[in-house]
Amino acid sequence: MSETGAESRPLVRQLPDPTAASNVLYNPSLSELRDLAAADETTTEFGSPSYVSEYRSRSADRTKNTVDHEFTERDHELVDDAIDAAADRELVCVDRLMGRHPDATFCCRLYVPVDYARIALAWANLFEPIDGREPDLYTLQLPDADETAIRVFPEEGVTTVVGSDYTGEAKKSFLRLFMYRIKQRGGLGLHAGSKRVRVRDVDGEMRIVGQVFMGLSATGKSTLTSHGCWLEEPEDAVMLQDDVCGLLPDGSVAGSEGKGLFIKTIGLDADEQPELYGAATDESAILENVAVDEDGTVDFDADRYTANSRAIVQRDELASADEEIDLDRVDQIFFITRNPLMPPVARLTVDQAAVAFMLGESIETSAGDPSRAGESIRVVGTNPFIIGSEGAEGNVFRDLIETLDVDCYVINTGCLGDESKDVGVEESVTILTEAARGTIEWTDDERTGLTIPETVPGIDVGEYYVPDHVDDYDEAVAELRAERRAYLEEFDELREEIRDAVY
Repeated sequence: MSETGAESRPLVRQLPDPTAASNVLYNPSLSELRDLAAADETTTEFGSPSYVSEYRSRSADRTKNTVDHEFTERDHELVDDAIDAAADRELVCVDRLMGRHPDATFCCRLYVPVDYARIALAWANLFEPIDGREPDLYTLQLPDADETAIRVFPEEGVTTVVGSDYTGEAKKSFLRLFMYRIKQRGGLGLHAGSKRVRVRDVDGEMRIVGQVFMGLSATGKSTLTSHGCWLEEPEDAVMLQDDVCGLLPDGSVAGSEGKGLFIKTIGLDADEQPELYGAATDESAILENVAVDEDGTVDFDADRYTANSRAIVQRDELASADEEIDLDRVDQIFFITRNPLMPPVARLTVDQAAVAFMLGESIETSAGDPSRAGESIRVVGTNPFIIGSEGAEGNVFRDLIETLDVDCYVINTGCLGDESKDVGVEESVTILTEAARGTIEWTDDERTGLTIPETVPGIDVGEYYVPDHVDDYDEAVAELRAERRAYLEEFDELREEIRDAVY
């Protein structure tokens, strides 16, 4: 019922029918989309298109959904005005498939004004062509509205994005609902990357290990997920997903993006991240808010527009990207943090893993809230897109990993203590590889209260003992634990055994 008591049509039926509406260009080709966006393009030295948006990060503080928020009359007006405008605007409508798993595939429909065809071009390069099914999820994005507001109707599968021209809003509008749908089916949507590692174990036998990496933007999630681990045949490591996936009750991990990746480019380095660099400098890439001169020269180190510069890159340009996007089974989950009081890696109990999930400790980045970039933050599940009770989400996570017998770890990709010791990509990748092999020897450390490595092949772990790098370590870690306990008290539905497992 509407505010006036009159029965209204479902939102999806109020959107234009792209197959019949005269104001809608339906499913144009990628080349047609690029032509439509030509006025906004600066062509790079690599032949790829580069665009600059007015909004350069998500508007999280202006996002509401009907599950967690009570919509006001003004909220409904914003949505109604957007839908009314869609009836008259010249629009582009693009359909794409999100996911391939039989229990987690959704047809997505995006509407944007023709003047903002660059958004449709970028988004269409992340997902795969449709297969004839009807849409499940819908997003209407009108960037030139006077007010910025993202309004989400999870049950109807509809999102309206007004007043923002950031491509990430379109991408996350569908991934947010992907995760919600997974939860409705007894699983859990994860803001995570996934990879499959094939290595020789401690006995010299080949083993296949499914790894999942949970972390906020700019913590190294893409780097670790896409890294080939310097393995040589018959060993190998392949990336399945980079950003969002779904942990299903049978232990499989459903992927979402089958065609491209939306990667951060600030500081992208050819030596440290050769695969990502190669993909971002290929003609098939699409750059957004990257420093590109008029002559096409690209500078990934400059934050001319934002530190949240991005590239949509193609999976088939990454040697480490597998043809598949789904993981048959998850064996190991890594929580990526930048907390300086955390060791390079620690093995967690089931309850500690649920604590790590709830804490979601990291640093704020320009992708989330640019005004707080660099600050320490906590985000449940390292997932700012949860719909519904966050405490209940932690309970579900705990039960899933216990039932599935998943090994969980927290891994620090930042610095120890006062930044006197950096945990680099080489150390992190070595840890991931040896964890997969099962060659790490663990010890219960009384001072840190954690299970940490006693030995890791290829690393002198003694150099990375956190208390050696922190003045007044015992006092600092006691204060950290007190903060963590207070934080967990905020979640009414979270079970006591999780609260009591603070490390």
